[in-house]
Amino acid sequence: MDEFDRQAARCVFVGIQGRTPTQPELDLIRRGAGGVILFARNVSDPIQVAELSRALKAAAPGPLLVCIDHEGGRVQRLRPPHWTAWPSMRRIGELDQQGGVAGMNGTAIAETLGKMIAEELSACGIDLDFAPVLDVDTNPRNPVIGDRSFSRDPRRVARLGVALAQALEGAGVASCGKHFPGHGDTSQDSHMTLPRLAHDPARLWEVELVPFVAAARAAIASVMTAHIRFETLDRLPATLSPVTLGMLRKEVGFRGCCISDDLEMQAISENWGVPDAAELAIDAGCDAVLVCHTLQHQHDSIDAIARGARSGPLSRERLLEASKRVETLQKFARPASAVDPAAAPKACNTEEHRRFAAVLFEGMPQADRRAKDPTEFRA
Repeated sequence: MDEFDRQAARCVFVGIQGRTPTQPELDLIRRGAGGVILFARNVSDPIQVAELSRALKAAAPGPLLVCIDHEGGRVQRLRPPHWTAWPSMRRIGELDQQGGVAGMNGTAIAETLGKMIAEELSACGIDLDFAPVLDVDTNPRNPVIGDRSFSRDPRRVARLGVALAQALEGAGVASCGKHFPGHGDTSQDSHMTLPRLAHDPARLWEVELVPFVAAARAAIASVMTAHIRFETLDRLPATLSPVTLGMLRKEVGFRGCCISDDLEMQAISENWGVPDAAELAIDAGCDAVLVCHTLQHQHDSIDAIARGARSGPLSRERLLEASKRVETLQKFARPASAVDPAAAPKACNTEEHRRFAAVLFEGMPQADRRAKDPTEFRA
């Protein structure tokens, strides 16, 4: 394995299929994958998740980020009875608009929520939460964002999103603002097809980009791209667009790690193929790519990125920059020795957490609390 292979592997975050890793999956981790994302298929209880995290980290040749989509509301991979049920981010935005609750304004609520989420994730050996959603909820027909967003008001999304992100990171879990440059106004789901938006740059700066500018100024650890074609910017979807990701770095001013959404989503896989998309995404400005399901795609994506840097057209300097940004993000990665499965249940679904969640849920219809996860088929 040469330096290109090592750098390429660090830039690929992978999923595994079950609650314990198979030997081929451990071989992939030993190859140097930068992170592993957990889904509902990987989860039973806190002890099991902590043991899984520890086993994955022990197999890795260097720091390994264990990651998860744990937003609260519909997208919450760790659920009762073992973990606390949290409300949607729309609920946090509503409470903020109403002036807060229990003596806390919305910002304080988001900060407390971020801290408590991080406590439960940390106990299970999870280092990176793909949250908060920084999309602005401007389209009531959006099939995949909706109540995952804090608000229709971009400034409320910015303030509450940054508060939650900073609280996660203050408690030792990296945050990831998503989905740049904004998924809130689409009427299609990028898991199934490639959405398009025709907003002009003025509209983007007034609405979609406001939370991401705030996240950049707050220096949050990472952001995730959207598989959406912004037609006034580029013919390519944001994940593969040097124009759009150049805007993230230059005009928005973000300096952290840029991670693609899952390249196996049909918006990308059906149009470019996963390994080619992995190389294109790194070349465009992503620092890491998610390949969440298929072992062969995961190995092939590492190979494609390494081959592109070794022989062209991927710039060697671009791959080195991406690898270094992932390495910086991996400062959040706990070593296997820091994960204690026996202690994990004591930190999850505690009385303090349940009391706080009950205050946030008060007055919400039961049906809204149990709405279907729009990304559930990925799990």
